[in-house]
Amino acid sequence: MFVGRKKELLRLQQLYDNEKFQCTVIYGRRRVGKTTLIREFIKDKKTIYFAGLETTEQNNLENFSKSIFELSMEGNAVPTFQSFSDAFSYLGGVAQKERIILVIDEFPYLANAVKGISSILQKYIDLEFMESKLFIILCGSSMSFMENQVLGYQSPLYGRRTAQFKIEPFDFFEMRLFYHSFSIYDLALIYGIMGGIPQYLQKIDENSSMKDNITLQYLTSDAYLFEEPSNLLKQELREPQIYNAVITAIANGSSKLNEISTKVGLTSSAAIQYLTSLMSLGIVKKEYPITEKKSKKTIYALADNMFRFWYRFIPKYNSIIQKGFGEKVYSSIELELNEYMGAVFEEICMQYLWKLFEMGKLPFEFEDVGRWWGNNPKKKVEQEIDILAYCDTSAIFGECKWRNELFDVDIYLQLKEKSDLFFYENKYFYLFSKSGFTNKMKELAMKDERIILIGMDNIENQQN
Repeated sequence: MFVGRKKELLRLQQLYDNEKFQCTVIYGRRRVGKTTLIREFIKDKKTIYFAGLETTEQNNLENFSKSIFELSMEGNAVPTFQSFSDAFSYLGGVAQKERIILVIDEFPYLANAVKGISSILQKYIDLEFMESKLFIILCGSSMSFMENQVLGYQSPLYGRRTAQFKIEPFDFFEMRLFYHSFSIYDLALIYGIMGGIPQYLQKIDENSSMKDNITLQYLTSDAYLFEEPSNLLKQELREPQIYNAVITAIANGSSKLNEISTKVGLTSSAAIQYLTSLMSLGIVKKEYPITEKKSKKTIYALADNMFRFWYRFIPKYNSIIQKGFGEKVYSSIELELNEYMGAVFEEICMQYLWKLFEMGKLPFEFEDVGRWWGNNPKKKVEQEIDILAYCDTSAIFGECKWRNELFDVDIYLQLKEKSDLFFYENKYFYLFSKSGFTNKMKELAMKDERIILIGMDNIENQQN
């Protein structure tokens, strides 16, 4: 079943219908669904599909030749081109007459095996392909390679791409399209433990309970996700043990640069390099108070929910899981799930606001939305606001509660007091609650149109 990616498919089809030469770059982290997107796009089109391999230049050339001739020499012995230049020259001639898609998947592997392949491709784009009907798709999972060696200013291919797509994990509203029978609460939990990576989401069984799904995917030594973060780090990075230590430090509460570097035993400059690599992979994110684009208050957090869940629980219980006591581990994890889901719920609530923004259902169009933290000069304490969305004169202040208790007036009053730190002319209060609201809170909201109460039913009914 193909889910989501409507905007990407629409744009790719528009480029295809143009009939002119195209060089499209598609990249994103592993497991995010790049190849699935490409296969959905090309399924009814004449396509040469080739995946670069971590092998020799000759093996790649043989496979590339086979991919090319599969279009026109069915059942016959397939010759091998003498070089990639010869193969590109042949393609240039064929594409003068008809629309052909050339997909080179795992382009970084090909570039490592064939030195100068980017320069060779650049030459044929400039000399032959530009006047043809060839539609090239270059795809890769190595984010740094694709951004620097394909899209970057120093790359031979710089300026040759006609479109680029960075494929991001699904948000909550896209993710839930994978399922039909889960409750909104279970869907939120799935997002919290799997994130928006399609390959992980497909592992969830709708006929099983959440307890069984978590146990089967994480809490047995042969579970699919039991060693997934370690495997990903080994695939992508040269010093996985140091990156593992950095992620562990963040997962255990170190968020500032000096805290992380001290915990791992690195200088600040070295820690920044490791953090930058992890950010390029979508594992770590850098945050700052939403009203401050550059700030000394910068912190680092885990951006990938699968990594957040894994590093929060699996190392702690590793030995018990190895002994086969996954169900006992789940009983311990279950006690912490509400607290763990707090940050996940905030993320879902921000995505909900973006949906309202897209549909024009907000009192104003905000410039940005995010978390805020800073000093309260009156109380001389550090304070936080879960959600702040703002424009020049207006702001939305949001509070998100993933608790098994009703949202009461005192929580709203605390948020309202914190809003006094800001001098926006129009202030609105969006209150999100897993368990609903007290009667007093409902009565207050009925009297004040600036107070918006959002329960799980509102989130459930929000269309993607």
